[in-house]
Amino acid sequence: MTTTPDSILKQAEEQMKKALEYLSHELKGIRAGRASPAIVEYVKVEAYGAETDLKSIAAVSVPEPTQLLIKPFDPGTLNAIRQGIEQAGLGLNPQVEDKQIRINIPALSSERRKELVAQAKKVGEEQKVSMRNARRDANKQADALGKGDGHLSEDEIKILHDEIQELLKKYEGKVESAIESKTKEITEI
Repeated sequence: MTTTPDSILKQAEEQMKKALEYLSHELKGIRAGRASPAIVEYVKVEAYGAETDLKSIAAVSVPEPTQLLIKPFDPGTLNAIRQGIEQAGLGLNPQVEDKQIRINIPALSSERRKELVAQAKKVGEEQKVSMRNARRDANKQADALGKGDGHLSEDEIKILHDEIQELLKKYEGKVESAIESKTKEITEI
């Protein structure tokens, strides 16, 4: 396949979209003041001889704003689920009742809120770096177009570089607003 300015832009945008999707997935796992199944959905649980996401072996519901209820599809995985949640480092205390697990979500201390905001910002920065790497790769490809067979003029290369930069700005803005909204959610009491 021949590389064209459009294909370079398209590839860079796909990489930036993936970084944004990863960010939103990670932010869902950072808990705010209220209960959300997303807090524990991706907790790894040792079940059936393999590490599995909690959401694939149990149903997670929110009976009250500060409580999660986890009902395993197989009651035999109850203790494995409890251990997985305890080892996940989420600061949660799972209580086994009958054939289900209840988790009371404690109110966040201001110290913990600051840690969570810092964690959200760190994930955001990592994804911005990933996006900048996509820009760097796209710029290298653009420069190669200037030297290759169907080579483009310097002006066309500059325009392509500008378009790549605009793309980066757009996606960095989306990262900023995602982090801002998560920060607001965490600091809201």
